[in-house]
Amino acid sequence: MVLTDIINVLLALLSIGFGAIGWLAPAYTMRMLDMTDTGSTMGLSEVRAASGALFVLAGIGALVLWTPAAFAMIGFIWGGGALGRLTSLIVDGSTRLKWIFFASEFAVFAVALMINL
Repeated sequence: MVLTDIINVLLALLSIGFGAIGWLAPAYTMRMLDMTDTGSTMGLSEVRAASGALFVLAGIGALVLWTPAAFAMIGFIWGGGALGRLTSLIVDGSTRLKWIFFASEFAVFAVALMINL
């Protein structure tokens, strides 16, 4: 296995791991992100879907397909998170936690695209 393969596997497992937390522990995820559910359960549903299972299946899909394009898609997905986070930093205001999340998301985006495109 070459270094590129190892990095791709690690990024896929990172996506699966963080996605599993959002999918299977949405209340915990919401607490960590300072989010609240108003009682309709739509907040929990959104976290399970957009911050959870989406990342789990993207990681699994990349491992199953095992192509540079599949691994690059992990980067694009994390890049979407980074773009949304950057928008929030500009429009909604800056916090230390937002910068940490942005840096992490951007790093996955940049690495996945640099080694797969």
